[in-house]
Amino acid sequence: MKKEIHPKSYRTVVFKDMSNGYTFLSRSTAHSSETIVWEGDGQEYPVIKLEISNTSHPFYTGKNVLVDTAGRIDKFKKRYEKKAK
Repeated sequence: MKKEIHPKSYRTVVFKDMSNGYTFLSRSTAHSSETIVWEGDGQEYPVIKLEISNTSHPFYTGKNVLVDTAGRIDKFKKRYEKKAK
């Protein structure tokens, strides 16, 4: 591996899947202004919100569940309905 190319500012953060509320603790360089208290040790950590994770993705769950975040499917349909007319 090349030296001096990896970030040194890793910190412990909580990742939260917003589609089902699942949280897990890991390390990241991602920045967040929001914090959350982790149930495991009672300490406060920055929280990174995810739209989808391995606990809600159809590939990992084996269920074909459609996750529509912010009405993207409706926006897509409206956009292409106008062009089809």
